[in-house]
Amino acid sequence: MTSRILIALLWLAAAGLATAEEIELNPNHPESYTVVKGDTLWDISGRFLAHPWQWPQIWHENPQIANPHWIYPGDVLTLTYVNGKPRLTVGRPSEVRLSPQIRINPEDQAVPTIPVNAIQQFLSKPKVVEAGEMEASPYIVAFPDDRIVAGAGDRAYIRGLPNSKAVGLMVYRTGPALKDGETGEVLGYEALYVAAADYLRPGDPATVALTQSQREVLIGDRLLPIEEEKVTMHYVPHPPKTEVHGHIIGMVDGVTQIGQYQIVVIDRGLADGIDEGTVLDVNQSGCTRAVMGDSNCMIRDRVSSKPDEKVSLPEEKAGSLLIFKPYQRISYGLVMEATRPLHVLDSAQTP
Repeated sequence: MTSRILIALLWLAAAGLATAEEIELNPNHPESYTVVKGDTLWDISGRFLAHPWQWPQIWHENPQIANPHWIYPGDVLTLTYVNGKPRLTVGRPSEVRLSPQIRINPEDQAVPTIPVNAIQQFLSKPKVVEAGEMEASPYIVAFPDDRIVAGAGDRAYIRGLPNSKAVGLMVYRTGPALKDGETGEVLGYEALYVAAADYLRPGDPATVALTQSQREVLIGDRLLPIEEEKVTMHYVPHPPKTEVHGHIIGMVDGVTQIGQYQIVVIDRGLADGIDEGTVLDVNQSGCTRAVMGDSNCMIRDRVSSKPDEKVSLPEEKAGSLLIFKPYQRISYGLVMEATRPLHVLDSAQTP
């Protein structure tokens, strides 16, 4: 099966998983739009739809578009109606209401689903590890000249590194525990990227060269092999396979308030029906929070006959996120929309 057919089938499957709610158009949608360099499919869809993640539902109906990912700067998208339902067609600027055609261009020239620079550097470095996994990994036992810290350009001595011809290694440090937002159960640990290293000499200890560093390298830091991961910017947006009620449990880069295009960690993963491209709504309690992450937001009823009674206000949608790197029990997602600052313990739910 060719990659084009496979991806087209994924789009059709994603459309079938979408909820049955009526497609809601953006009240200010244009009749047509010319794609420009720097656009993303999410942003383009937001011009036409109130919920950008639903775009497979209006694009898959067009038999001339085998895969909406192959849309390029200069293409003209036109909103039409078929049997009363909205549909987007694509054509070149010179085409006037003609049947659109697929262009045979390299996929990496196509408009991406999400901003490339938002996650590209992230994909190859942060990792999630299970309890005990880091402790079983090779570790730095010393540096030359009895130093206690090192950086790029220095050597390091490693215990537990198998004799092999491996060249590329990464140095990590055990980060904070990632806990279920409701039960407090530890789901894993974030492995903080410290540095890259090249294998020099075998032995016990073995010797590596530190080639670049993001943090100071310390004795006790662990080494893991570089994993070749396929990086894609063409995600198929879809709701989760099952009903999901999770939480934001962490953020990348140490920010306290989370906004658009920032990366978050949620306490749901592959085991919960989440995979690449899953879209979730982020909800907040309907009142001002006194403490970041306080999801038990209540107010005092001062009107009823019971003035001391407390009432919990309903949650309100505050944003949406797209999962780009799922693990078994947690996932990393990119915030695609945020109408207000998001926080740890905000809920992440099926749209």
